[in-house]
Amino acid sequence: MSTNTDTTSDIAPGRSRVAVLGTGTMGAAMARRLLGAGFAVTAWNRTAERAEALADDGARVATDPADAVGDADVVLTMLFDADAVLETAEAFLPALPDGAVWMQSSTTGVEGAHRIAQVAEKAGVALVDAPVLGTLGPAEQGKLTVLAAGAREPIDRLAPVFGVVGSRTVPVGERHGDASALKLAVNVWLGTLTAATAQSLAITQAFDLDPDLFLTAIDGTPTDSPYAHVKGSAMLADERSPQFALDGLRKDLTLAQTEASAVRGDLLAAVIAAFDDAADAGRGGEDINAVSTAFDVPEGSTGSADEEH
Repeated sequence: MSTNTDTTSDIAPGRSRVAVLGTGTMGAAMARRLLGAGFAVTAWNRTAERAEALADDGARVATDPADAVGDADVVLTMLFDADAVLETAEAFLPALPDGAVWMQSSTTGVEGAHRIAQVAEKAGVALVDAPVLGTLGPAEQGKLTVLAAGAREPIDRLAPVFGVVGSRTVPVGERHGDASALKLAVNVWLGTLTAATAQSLAITQAFDLDPDLFLTAIDGTPTDSPYAHVKGSAMLADERSPQFALDGLRKDLTLAQTEASAVRGDLLAAVIAAFDDAADAGRGGEDINAVSTAFDVPEGSTGSADEEH
């Protein structure tokens, strides 16, 4: 790709094309938001059927990454990890037009983000490290939070895209990798809160109480969390269709454990162990609330039946 840095063309609905590379749960939802806002969207996914489903929404389905980006103003990558991003970039970067902006929204960790930034710099591509916070529901509603790191000019150019897929943007600075670092910190919180909710529901049940009483007890208190109610209610209903797949969060937690090794890690290790147990039981493709299966109480067990009062 040329190193031409002319960026006079505006990115706006109705006159800009976005190539979405990676149309799994999140990528497909973001692509539909962009289509609904008037962007011309080209979609590509390794598993072609997932991209083909977007044709009914008006997307052009590409045969390969290079085909997808040939006329793109923006290329948005939403893939599983850094290796998948780099492999896909190797295919699309030679075909990316001058002046296009790369919005890299996959969760790659810091080291992966740095490798991606090196590849983009070598190719002369304006890159924004832009992971997002939120799951399927917020993605479908355009209520994601975009974490943005990189040079000011490409971030400003991407503002119309950010405004369609998200309800707020958090500027993280100019260093590529800083937004990815913040995403890991948030996902550790997400995993810890999900596992803690599952554990408290199980403890309530172990005392032979209706586990829904836990959610009732915390409702409206200073310790309450809307997320605990969303995930806790789904756990109690055995509703595990993936809003955020358990294997994806396990990957992020492990990245955080590796890349923030200077931080005391026994709590994170315990959270990862719970997610590992659920994955080992075949729950990796289900929603992260399936971590509740790691805390299942054996039938007939209680925590206080034999205690003296």
